Order: sequence, then structure tokens, then C-alpha cells
Amino acid sequence: MFQMFSLFFLIMCVDMAAASYLPSEDQFLCSICLDLFTDPVTIPCGHNFCKDCITEHWDRCDRCQCPMCKKEFNTRPELHVNTFISEMVAQFRQSAQQKASSSSSSSEQQVFKPGEVPCDVCTETKLKALKSCLVCLTSYCETHLEPHLTASSLKRHQLIDPVENLEDRMCPKHDKPLELFCKTDQTCVCMLCHVSDHKMHDVVPLKEGYERKKAELGKTEAETQQMIQKRQLKIEEIKHSVDLSQEEADREIAEGVQVFTALKASVERGQANLIKTIKEKQKTTEKKAEALIKELEQEISELKKRSSEVEQVTHSEDHLHFLQSVKSLNIKHRPPSKDLRKFSLTPAVYEGTVVKAVAQVEETLGKEMKKLLEAKLKRVQKDAVNVTLDPRTAHPCLILSDDKKRVKYSDVEKNLPDNRERFSECICVLGKQSFSSGRFYFEVQVKEKTEWYLGVVRESINRKGEISLGPQFGYWTILLRKGFEYEANDAPPVRLSLKSRPQKVGVFVDYEEGLVSFYDVDAAALIYSFTGCSFNGKIYSYFSPGNKYGLKNSAPLIISPVRVT
Repeated sequence: MFQMFSLFFLIMCVDMAAASYLPSEDQFLCSICLDLFTDPVTIPCGHNFCKDCITEHWDRCDRCQCPMCKKEFNTRPELHVNTFISEMVAQFRQSAQQKASSSSSSSEQQVFKPGEVPCDVCTETKLKALKSCLVCLTSYCETHLEPHLTASSLKRHQLIDPVENLEDRMCPKHDKPLELFCKTDQTCVCMLCHVSDHKMHDVVPLKEGYERKKAELGKTEAETQQMIQKRQLKIEEIKHSVDLSQEEADREIAEGVQVFTALKASVERGQANLIKTIKEKQKTTEKKAEALIKELEQEISELKKRSSEVEQVTHSEDHLHFLQSVKSLNIKHRPPSKDLRKFSLTPAVYEGTVVKAVAQVEETLGKEMKKLLEAKLKRVQKDAVNVTLDPRTAHPCLILSDDKKRVKYSDVEKNLPDNRERFSECICVLGKQSFSSGRFYFEVQVKEKTEWYLGVVRESINRKGEISLGPQFGYWTILLRKGFEYEANDAPPVRLSLKSRPQKVGVFVDYEEGLVSFYDVDAAALIYSFTGCSFNGKIYSYFSPGNKYGLKNSAPLIISPVRVT
């Protein structure tokens, strides 16, 4: 039977050679070592093995049987190397090596490079491994991977992308593959670990643990990416704020330069006019002095001439000549003497000249300041918000319009629920909208009123009983009382001196800057600013129309629409 099998095998190989057929590698693989035959032998059942492999197999087993078909033999067969198969294997190995060599020369990227996983089977030129087998604990190149892709017994092996140190994938305690994942201990275990140390733990297949962990990491990664995006948006927001700040700085510098340029020109012009005026006055004084001096000098010259004549006559000892000369001089008649009082010269007076020049500079400065304030008001008006009154906070004596834009005092106190938000003693009401960042602006008509209070307050202010106004109590407000007294409720309070009586008041808040400013809208004038404010949470607009005092203060406070010109 053995001879018939050998003959059949020989005929088949001859036919394949005649057909120029090159056998595949799995035909020359030992099913025990899974490598090419070394000293191949054929046992009586017809299966082929490496001589050492089948010998060691039978040495370890109690029975002598074929590892492939399980056929038992009463006595251990005598083994002889099948020279024909041995020669075929040698030819195949040589052909495979030539093919690998040719493949490595034509496809240089398959050659193992530092940092890559090499094929564990290649003996000469190490090629790059394409896959690693978790059963064989071996990494294979394209050529040596082929049996795992074609042989039915090897197709069941688990292949993964090539990795180094496959021994790390074996349980160090039981020398079994790490096929399970213990969720309790968050570690990879083998089957024996599961039934021993991790018996009562929540253990799942490695793939399931992988998928769950991958999903968790995916979620974490998504959350991380979301955090990154939020921070990138915050960075863009900060950069945008820097750009806006730069624009604001450039605008302020331009306006400042414009003002100081105009002021400098006014000062220089005033200085030049001052010097010119003083010099002209001095020149006029000098001309008048020159005329007086010239007239006096002419009179002195005439007097000196007469004095000389008199002196000559007085030196004569000739009586006749002396008397005749005296007669000719007409000494009885004195030379006319002019009133010297008219020759007085009063120094030029320059008092008021400097004051007038400075007043002109102040006038120029006032005009430039008005331009600045008008531009500033237009800018803050761009931050206008729609503010409405909150009925929940209104004192029972206040009447609110249906559109929640007007509030006035009433002598009749309404019966309203004393909720937490409502003011019980202070005759005031808050805006419904809260603000905790950014900038906002609103305008309130105070026309025909003799008393009012306006500003912003903290959410946490006391609303029951008597209250005190001031930043230390959470209030940033200004007021009018008695029809003419304006005051800022600062610490301490500040009396305000206004050039005109505001008919409409604008309130501007920059939360981050800690700034609350009040404007006379019609005059485009700054009334007062609170700086360095610490708001600490939400803030609300604040309104109080004051008491009616008969009918003197019956007009309502009106939240007006902001019109930016």
C-alpha cells in the first residue's frame, strides 16, 4: 500500500511538472510544526510529517496514531526519509527564496526596516511582516503568511496587524493567550485566569472589552475634541476682544490726537496773538515816547542856545556893549515854558490779555470735548438693549404701563403678594432683564420731573424695609431731588453741578471694565461715572420715579427707544 501511494504521488507530481504547475507551500508543510518538511517521512496511512516531529509526537503520546486521521498502529512504523518529497521541498524552498529575493529587489518597501516588525520565518533577508498570529505567536511576511490564508486548519487562527513581543500576549502565569478582559480589575486574562483568580469577576471576550473601551475612548475623544473646540473658540473670542480693544485704542488715540492737536494749535495761536498784542501795545507806547522825547529835546536845544547867548553877554566888561546886548536879547521876555505834565507817559497795561487768550483756548477745548463726548455717546448707544420693567419687583404704590416701559407713583397702594423679589418700602422697580457680562446701554426720559433715581443694582440687594444707596450696598445710582439738586450715590455721595437740566438720561455699563456711566443725552454730556465697580453676579437696571409731592412730580419715568444718529 505504501508503494502504491508513492507511485501515485510520483505520477501526480510528474503530471504537474508537465503542466508547468508550481505546488503551493501548504503542500509541503508539516501539520505538526507548520513549517516546510525537514527529512519528510510517510507513515502507513499516507500522511507526511517531519521525521523529528512525528517521532517526538509519538514519544509524548500513549498511543501510536496519525495526528491527522487518528489511525492507530499496533506497532510503531519504521520511518524512512521520502527522498522524492525531500527533493521537492528543497526545490520549493529554493524557488521560494528566489521569489522572495526577487520580490525584495523589485519591491524594496517589503524589506524589514528599523521600526517595523520583521517576519519570524525568513532566514536570510528579513522581510516586513504583514500579520502576526496570536495562536502561533509568530509574525509572517506575505510569502509565509499564505498557509494561514489557504490551509483550513490555519484559517481559524487569529491574525492581527504585525506586532513585536508576541510573548507579552501570553498569560505569564498559565502560558495561555490573553483572550479575555476583566472589567472588574481592568486587565487582560486568559481562560484559566477566568476560572481561578477572576471567577466571580465581570469578564468579557477581549473583542467585547476592546469595543467597549474603544467606544469609551471615542466618547472621551469626542468630549476632548469638544473641549478643544470650546477653548479654540474662547481663544478666537479673546483675540477678537483684543482686536476690538485695539480698534478702540486706535480710535481713542486718533480722537485724543485730534483734540490735543486742535488744543495745541489753539494754544499756539493764542500765544502768538498774545505776543502780537503785547508787542503792538509796546510799539505804540514807544512811538508816543519817541515823539515826546523829540519835542522835549528840541525845546532843550533852544534853551541851550539862549543860555549860551546870555552867558556871552554876562562876560562882557564893556558897559555900553553889555547894555546894548542885553537889550537885543530882550531878557525881560522869558522863553515860553511848556507844561511838562502833558509829557507824562503811562506804561501800557496788559492785564486781561493773558486771561482772554486762555479763555479762547478754553473755548476751543470745550468744543473739542463736546465732539469727543458726542462721539463717545454714539458709540455706547450701539450697545443699546431692550429693557422692560419687572412687575414682580415693583413697590405696591407704583403704576406700570402695559408695555412695561413707563412707571409713575400713585397715592393708592395696591394689594400685591409680598414675594421675595418685591420692594416693600423703597418706591422703586427693577428691569426684567439681567446682565452678567458684556456692555449694555438704555435711555430714560426724566422730563418734567423734580425727583428721580436711576442706575443699576446687584441681584442680591436687600429689598425689604428701608434701604441705603451706594456701591457698598450694591447700588450704582444718581438722583435728582427738590428739582435742582443732582447727586451721585457714591461712597461718599458726590454733589453734581450740571450746566443744563437733563431731559433724557443714558445709562451705560461695561461689566468687565467695572464701569457705570450716566449721560445727558440731549447735551451729549457726561453726568457721572462709577469706576472700579465689583458687580459679583447678575445686575439689573433700577428705576424710582420718586413721590408725587402733589402734582409737582407726577410725570412718569419713560424707558425710551435709543436713536443712534
